[in-house]
Amino acid sequence: MAGLFDKQSELYATARPDYPPEWFAKLAMLTTHHKLVWDVGTGNGQAAVCAAEHYDMVIATDVSEAQIRCATVHPKVRYVQTSVSTAADELVRLLGGEGMVDLVIVAQAVHWFDLPFFYSVATRVLRKPGGVIAVWGYNDVEVSPVFDSVFKLFHATTLPYWDPRILFLFDAYRSLPFPFESVGVGSEGNPEMLDLEKEVSFEGFIDMLASWSAILTAKQLDFLSCLGQTPSNKLPK
Repeated sequence: MAGLFDKQSELYATARPDYPPEWFAKLAMLTTHHKLVWDVGTGNGQAAVCAAEHYDMVIATDVSEAQIRCATVHPKVRYVQTSVSTAADELVRLLGGEGMVDLVIVAQAVHWFDLPFFYSVATRVLRKPGGVIAVWGYNDVEVSPVFDSVFKLFHATTLPYWDPRILFLFDAYRSLPFPFESVGVGSEGNPEMLDLEKEVSFEGFIDMLASWSAILTAKQLDFLSCLGQTPSNKLPK
């Protein structure tokens, strides 16, 4: 997964929309304590710095070194690069031991994970009782009827270039396995639908599209075709 976002990490950091402060205030109200957050797949740290407004410390992890380099510095956020081979026990130690995390968050990333492994580690580190795990993502854009119709046509042209795991996001996580008891904000098979309003320039919107992994994949395949290589085996697995 890291390789999908390494090359456009700087663009990702500036172009991706951030999240409303109200969302993190709502999450903070759901946890019993406010000492430690684990932000998994932090990317450029958008969620981490927002969570830090409500908790004493955030440990923000990502497998991408390039993303970590572009992350937003915050005095209460500790960024750590992990790897796909990092053992469960090592992650638990990194987070202070079992039952030490008040809130586990994953913003726009859980669909890339080895879900059984991640859920196992999250279950071990979450405080019991009172710990909360929250995952979310955005999968649609609505501006105006004219704009939206053109965007849907464009989006359809990108479908062959997406990693199949993105399908979890495309159906708004309805099919995402999520074996946790609901805290009143969505549940497995029935995610909470939220509106995220963001004012951006047209150029900013184009930059966001350029940060899509599918766009990078399409560019790479076009480059391989120009070199005379066969691109059919180069799509993400």
